[in-house]
Amino acid sequence: MPEVLENFSVKQLNTFGVDATARYYVEINSVNDLRTLFADQRWQNVERMIIGGGSNMLFTRNYEGLLIRMNIKGIVQEVQGDDVLVTAGGGEVWNDLVNYCVERGFAGMENLTLIPGSVGASPIQNIGAYGVELKDVFFSCEAYDIGSGEMRTFTNADCQFDYRDSIFKRELKEKVIITAVTYKLSTVPSLNTSYGAISSELARRGIKSPSIKDISRVVADIRVSKLPDPSTIGNAGSFFKNPIISEEEFRQIQSTFPDTVHYCLSNSTVKLAAGWLIEQCGWKGKKVGETGTWKNQALVLVNHGKATGSEVYALSEAIIQSVKEKFGVVLEREVNMI
Repeated sequence: MPEVLENFSVKQLNTFGVDATARYYVEINSVNDLRTLFADQRWQNVERMIIGGGSNMLFTRNYEGLLIRMNIKGIVQEVQGDDVLVTAGGGEVWNDLVNYCVERGFAGMENLTLIPGSVGASPIQNIGAYGVELKDVFFSCEAYDIGSGEMRTFTNADCQFDYRDSIFKRELKEKVIITAVTYKLSTVPSLNTSYGAISSELARRGIKSPSIKDISRVVADIRVSKLPDPSTIGNAGSFFKNPIISEEEFRQIQSTFPDTVHYCLSNSTVKLAAGWLIEQCGWKGKKVGETGTWKNQALVLVNHGKATGSEVYALSEAIIQSVKEKFGVVLEREVNMI
């Protein structure tokens, strides 16, 4: 039986560095830990929350339920011709897995370099960056069903992936626990360099025929230049989703703001850059008490040292309101609120 601790500080478990406590806390290192934990009826009925790296959450209060931290490790691969199936434990650090694959020439994850968080959280959030989403490389995942005590396998279609969304954030939230994820990669790269500053940075470096290592290094350098290191200043990366609106709505905005940063999608919708919208409202680099937005990227909210989660939340509310007033667009938080 894994040890369940009481009144446990979560300050070191969330990248915002917010100080709060969990009424109960347990660390899971194997599927058997899950089975023995939930064999005790107490933990079947209590409110619960599963975390990995704590990089996509904001504690606005103490948590009165059972906080379950996944720490199942291990990476294995199976080569099938040009395809490679890579399976990683849910507790593996996401960027460690990306580096593992890039070093071995397994292509597909290189644009997802340096995204914070754990492997187990990757399908929940359908993480994405620089023109690639998790669903593009996801093959399947194994999950423990808390209600039945059985292991379940979810295919790509089963996960109902959408922009920063999946079935695990909806119908199955806190009902299943992802223990391992399998990704379908390739030894024959199909590079995606069109998004963001990747192609211009490759050109600046004189790289005409990039490898996946080149892409990974460039993405890492771009992210480091824009995003703060959570070990230096508390943050959860991008705090808001990039809003997706209709072409008609976009044309109305563009008529007033011709330079609106946008990306046309295939289904007659337009994705706006939330960071640009926030910056136009004067928030970039602004400090409010112990909170603020990052000096290099307005999409990132930061904890300058002693901010509470409720103070960060209040800042996000003010940003949402100002963007709505200026552009008529309602931003949606990407970070999970507790």
